[in-house]
Amino acid sequence: MTINKDLEDPAAASDHAIVEMVQQGNKEAYNILVLRYQHKVCEVAFRYVHNHVDANDVAQEAFIRAYRALGNFRGESSFYTWLYRIVCNTAKSYLEQNQKHRMTLDVDDPDFDNQQVSRGLLTNAESPDSLIESDELHDLIIQAMNELPEELKRAILLREVEELSYEEIASLMDTPKGTVRSRIFRARQYIEEKMAQFSQGN
Repeated sequence: MTINKDLEDPAAASDHAIVEMVQQGNKEAYNILVLRYQHKVCEVAFRYVHNHVDANDVAQEAFIRAYRALGNFRGESSFYTWLYRIVCNTAKSYLEQNQKHRMTLDVDDPDFDNQQVSRGLLTNAESPDSLIESDELHDLIIQAMNELPEELKRAILLREVEELSYEEIASLMDTPKGTVRSRIFRARQYIEEKMAQFSQGN
């Protein structure tokens, strides 16, 4: 059996290269993708089910679904964008089967905060870094994000938390890239207005 050179250094192999290996029959190569994304997948699942045990179950099921559907992956988007969509759909199906859970994104949840919900927004060059250390401001930003309409909140979270490109967000939200840019701009504008009000009051 010929060993694919890409597998000699899994960390250096691109997602698309690994996907091709799996599609060509190298099932073990899929484990590389699982190891590469299992933490992020669990984080995404947790935002839906709000329980680490359930999040692990969702993540496992999502990886199984992704493996079974991998033959249909054509590389039109990044592997993670494709996987992200599967994780979200799996989590929603899980919630439908388990009515005890809420299918809402609780940005005030301490665990969500520990996962750096505001990592991108708070460290963005457009934000006043001098105010980052203020717990009061941090809480205000989280509250402002929670007040956003769902489509604006999802867009800003995908951009700031998941650090996806505008193209990837447009694909996930099934929305033109221009609309995505507009939603993110409006979300940032609202949050910045809240931050400005905070600054003026201090």
